[in-house]
Amino acid sequence: MKTIVTRIAIAALALSFVTAAHAQSGDWYIAGSIAYVDDDPDRAVADAVAGFQIHAGRDLTEHLSFEGMFGYNDWEGWTSATESFPDQQVFDLSANLLVYFNRDWAFSPYLLVGAGYLPVNLDSAGSDNNASGTFGLGFNWRMGSSGRFSLRSEARNRIAFGSDARWTGDGNLTDFLFTVGLNYSFGDGPADIPEPMADTDGDGVLDMWDECPDTASGTQVSSSGCPLLGRDDDSDNDRIPDNRDECPNTPLGAAVNPQGCSLDSDMDGVPTDRDRCPASRVGAEVDIYGCENDRDADGVVDHKDSCPSTRPNVRVDIYGCEIEDIIHLPGINFLVGQDALLPGTEYVLQDAATTLNNHPDLMIEVAGHTDDMGPGDTNFGLSERRANTVRDYLIRFGVDESRLTAVGYGESQPIADNRTAEGRATNRRVELRLLNR
Repeated sequence: MKTIVTRIAIAALALSFVTAAHAQSGDWYIAGSIAYVDDDPDRAVADAVAGFQIHAGRDLTEHLSFEGMFGYNDWEGWTSATESFPDQQVFDLSANLLVYFNRDWAFSPYLLVGAGYLPVNLDSAGSDNNASGTFGLGFNWRMGSSGRFSLRSEARNRIAFGSDARWTGDGNLTDFLFTVGLNYSFGDGPADIPEPMADTDGDGVLDMWDECPDTASGTQVSSSGCPLLGRDDDSDNDRIPDNRDECPNTPLGAAVNPQGCSLDSDMDGVPTDRDRCPASRVGAEVDIYGCENDRDADGVVDHKDSCPSTRPNVRVDIYGCEIEDIIHLPGINFLVGQDALLPGTEYVLQDAATTLNNHPDLMIEVAGHTDDMGPGDTNFGLSERRANTVRDYLIRFGVDESRLTAVGYGESQPIADNRTAEGRATNRRVELRLLNR
């Protein structure tokens, strides 16, 4: 039996080499290891280093590998004064998926999961053949400068499903396997993995810490691997040597790109060191100073300006429109017979407060109005309360209360037809009147 097992192992190893040799582009590997097995107690065999494994696989992606595995274990059965259990030879055939955390690490751990077939020969007692599943953890630890050889070790569970061993009855058997061995990688992929102790530019700073990995030979460098530059060879002191600096006159302290030119933080075509508006809107038209165009020079950029042709030197609101004698508050309406604003209209008052704060010299009368429903005296009091409601909101949004007076006009100044519901809703309003210009 052991002679047959040996022949099978040699054939599987040869097949692994042939498979790897026919890979066109690299990332193939083979591995061999010895195995210590902590078997399921129901097997009634002794734990021991009693087997080996052979793997042949391919690295599919940066994080995934797929492999086929052949394993063999030869266990001695327990013997006591009253019982004797048979020796067992186990052939482990499985397909496994390996999930790496980071294959570029010299010490690279992975998760393993697989499925297969587990034939078991029982000396003088027949056989027990079952489907199997396996899962566990392992690692590859690269050795040498080529990156092709690595130490490979695993700890995993192997489950034989539905075993019908004569002394245990039907059920699953779970073995714990611990392996250690060598892995050899073929092709271009593994050879491209950077050597962790490499110093590509020979400046004495390892690549893993080198912030300037292409320093010219013989250049004195700092602990970060970058040239120790002085004013003689870096005229603008931007840490880009003059012989590589495409913009040798950048301002002192300006952030630069690898070519030594000023960065353009908002990508508007104006370098950041000359950009008066370094956070302008992406895609906006800008002037020579990097600020968005404001063709009527009213302080409101064109894409926000609802009145892009206002007269020069006039006061404008936040929408770029000229402030008239009365600032209307469209959308500010009240519930019938109440001084409470309709929900969701406060944002109009916030915009109005921003306009007033932009012109702190303006004195404002907050004028309240009602429709003609109800007695006139009642409407007069109601309009004054509505004016005070708006005044309180403006103060809450930052307007100095000394600039604001509240006056109620009742139903005396309608601007719409009180005979319709729409007209009466329009007349229930508050507006801001300029007391000075």
